[in-house]
Amino acid sequence: MNQGEFIKTRLRAKGQVTLPGEVRELLDAKEGDDLIFALNEKGQVVVERAQVIPPDQAWFWSDRWQKLEREAQADIDAGRVTHYQSAAEAIADLETSSDARDCDS
Repeated sequence: MNQGEFIKTRLRAKGQVTLPGEVRELLDAKEGDDLIFALNEKGQVVVERAQVIPPDQAWFWSDRWQKLEREAQADIDAGRVTHYQSAAEAIADLETSSDARDCDS
């Protein structure tokens, strides 16, 4: 579907409409997907496919966590990381760093 083209559908008795295949394709909508209807600043109704986040994964998408993800990626990109051969090696390094900080106090 190109800009300026339109597709007609019919409103059924119980307020139901069938989304034409072209619209489902544009929305990447599949059976069972949730759709969101919103009014934009021009007074037009906009339809979007809802991106539902499972409750047990919502923490990952919080503003705080996403900020931490960006900071971690910046450290990785800048090479501010240390690679360890084992968990024991990483823990030993953490304990050494912790002991050094305790001596500075």
